[in-house]
Amino acid sequence: MIGYIVRSIFLGVPMLYGATGEILTEKSGHLNLGIPGIMYVGAISGVSGAFIYENACGNVLENMNPFLAIIIPLICSILGSAIMGLLYSFFTVTLRANQNVTGLAITTFGIGLGNFFGASLIKLVKSDMPSIALTKTSGFFCQKLPFADDLGWFGELFLSFDFLTYFAVLSAVVLSFVLNRTRIGLNLRAVGESPATADAAGINVTRYKYLSTIIGSAIAGLGGLQYVMAYANGCWSNDAFGDRGWMAIALVIFALWKPNMAILGAFLFGALCNANVYAEGLGVETQELFKMLPYIVTIIVLVFTSMRKKREHQPPAHLGLPYFREER
Repeated sequence: MIGYIVRSIFLGVPMLYGATGEILTEKSGHLNLGIPGIMYVGAISGVSGAFIYENACGNVLENMNPFLAIIIPLICSILGSAIMGLLYSFFTVTLRANQNVTGLAITTFGIGLGNFFGASLIKLVKSDMPSIALTKTSGFFCQKLPFADDLGWFGELFLSFDFLTYFAVLSAVVLSFVLNRTRIGLNLRAVGESPATADAAGINVTRYKYLSTIIGSAIAGLGGLQYVMAYANGCWSNDAFGDRGWMAIALVIFALWKPNMAILGAFLFGALCNANVYAEGLGVETQELFKMLPYIVTIIVLVFTSMRKKREHQPPAHLGLPYFREER
């Protein structure tokens, strides 16, 4: 059971990153369906940075600096996903393009871009398998506290994860605090609820929309990097990321646009995703049905929240709608 919970948490962390970044974006009134592609770009950007650094060190572990082995993929992942967020912001904020269409285009472009560079790296290593392994860099990312093994089940359940897992939880907690307890969060929520009113109050609507989308995209991109370096042990193969980006968007609805709720929701989604593997181990032949559970739970939550019609459980009032200042 402890192993099942640990694996469920590992499965949920990429979704938590994606949901946290998407909540930040949606609070500004923008529905970014490009999160799957942005997470994919964040993953391949980090992989490319790690690949270049490992080759520069001659693929010798002793030549690698632990700080550089971690910071280079991190910076590459953040920059790659932030650029995708900037591209999305330019189309939807400046050009006022349709947010749904733009988001889907970003997803298609991001996955194609990731597969292109992924295939290029695989050709460079001349691997017999359609994948590349960055186990040396992954080893630095997966370092855990030295005394975790001495604490039995407690250490395995709470202290045996990589630092990006803890950072995911911290990011969600910090975002929850910023949204609910700071002036910046109040302004951001005002932009999402009524940008015309916020604009009339002197809030720079364009700045808030750009920054929230770019920062949210950078956070989501770290989810892709965490998946490759921690969950997949540094192994990259094209199209192996699955539907975690879409599940992150579903998690936003499940969490009712609350980052602190997304923490529990992400781990629940991870447990539901892991249920099919658990069922397979028990000899259940219909384990494919378990893969639908996260989406079924999201639909149930959406139906119940729509029936109750509580304002605090609803998305921002201006979500998905372009803002024309001239119409104010």
